[in-house]
Amino acid sequence: MTKRSRETEIIEAASRIVQQKGVFSLTLEAVAKEAGVSKGGLLYHFPTKEALVEGMVNHLISSYKKGITEQMEQDDVEIGKWTRSIIKETYRQTYHNEDMNTGLLAALAINPALLDTVRDRYQEWQEQLDSDGIDPVKALILRLSMDGLWLTELLGLVSFDEKTREEVKETLVEQTKYKDGYQ
Repeated sequence: MTKRSRETEIIEAASRIVQQKGVFSLTLEAVAKEAGVSKGGLLYHFPTKEALVEGMVNHLISSYKKGITEQMEQDDVEIGKWTRSIIKETYRQTYHNEDMNTGLLAALAINPALLDTVRDRYQEWQEQLDSDGIDPVKALILRLSMDGLWLTELLGLVSFDEKTREEVKETLVEQTKYKDGYQ
């Protein structure tokens, strides 16, 4: 087994613990047990809990970035392509990848500075939204709307049925097709 795949298994085990038992149950011992590795094996890859959480955050960023790239490759309309891809990938990650939430929650609880990498990526992504061929304020509103749906679900404030979620996503995506104003 390669080092990378073992790291991924450990990160996935850590994510399961956060999902099932909460962020304060995230210990190196619990992760080692969940991943089926010795504590020494875990420490080889992640020498501290903070390093593990940083790995979770980096895994999230990598997965999210890869998904955005895949969404863009499937889109043949240039105007609003980046904004559409962000909306679609945020939706996919929110409802089809529980790891997205666990890394962020763990970082927030363990060491909020670990979110600096996420903040940096968000800034880069915002710059790409600003030059996406549609009104930058509109692109920001659309992205914030999708983020709002994601955070509402993450915090358990309200859970929408699948039909409503899909309608919200499709409405946001539709708005990326117009350079100026809303249709």
